[in-house]
Amino acid sequence: MAKMVELRIKRQKDRHSEPYWEDFRLPYQPNMNVIVLLNEIRRNPVNAQGHKTTPVSWDCSCLEEVCGACTMVINGQARQSCTALVDKLEQPIVLEPMRKFPVVRDLVVNRGRMFKELQKIHAWIDIDGTHELGSGPRQSPDFQQQMYIFSRCMTCGCCVDACPQYNSENPFVGPAAIGQVYLFNNNPTARFLREQRLETLMGEGGIHECGNAQNCVRVCPKGIPLTTSIAKLNRETLVQAFKSLFEK
Repeated sequence: MAKMVELRIKRQKDRHSEPYWEDFRLPYQPNMNVIVLLNEIRRNPVNAQGHKTTPVSWDCSCLEEVCGACTMVINGQARQSCTALVDKLEQPIVLEPMRKFPVVRDLVVNRGRMFKELQKIHAWIDIDGTHELGSGPRQSPDFQQQMYIFSRCMTCGCCVDACPQYNSENPFVGPAAIGQVYLFNNNPTARFLREQRLETLMGEGGIHECGNAQNCVRVCPKGIPLTTSIAKLNRETLVQAFKSLFEK
């Protein structure tokens, strides 16, 4: 008898409808990942009861754990489905949409809140003519290496999915945005807006909302030391608060 993979998927037709569970049994292949399973359902949308169903909606792009688009909750933890190997997962494999974002359909969610938070903390370098001033201050190779890891953030949402403070009732910007503040505030050009970013973190939904659960650093697929950035920015916002107080 051919080896089968048991799959349980939490489905939802749209954001206004009620979610429901649907089971699938798919033929096993060596070295397959969750994406292969979802593609098989799309090719032949038949559930475990043998009934014809609709293909499961899901998102992807690079399939190399670089874009973060295929992130979903797999067996209770948010991670990228492109690197989730079936051989390393307990069965039945349970797939759910990320829990902190509104569901669009099935496993597709709207992560727009994360991108609005990046806008809020000004996570970019303005093209304002500073390039005409020549090279910026030199950074040591060691410091560049320390900061490089923060640039690997792909806004996948794993950290905010695991964060107990990040929810629809709390405007907390989340660990990903705080990590980007740390990255840009240490960039020789972007640090011109350093105080503005710190003031943002001192406002509504800022760094004070962090409960120090440290779930974010445990689930980050890129190993970004998010708790390090939170700790250092806690100190910097405190210094900025005193500075702002005495400047008034």
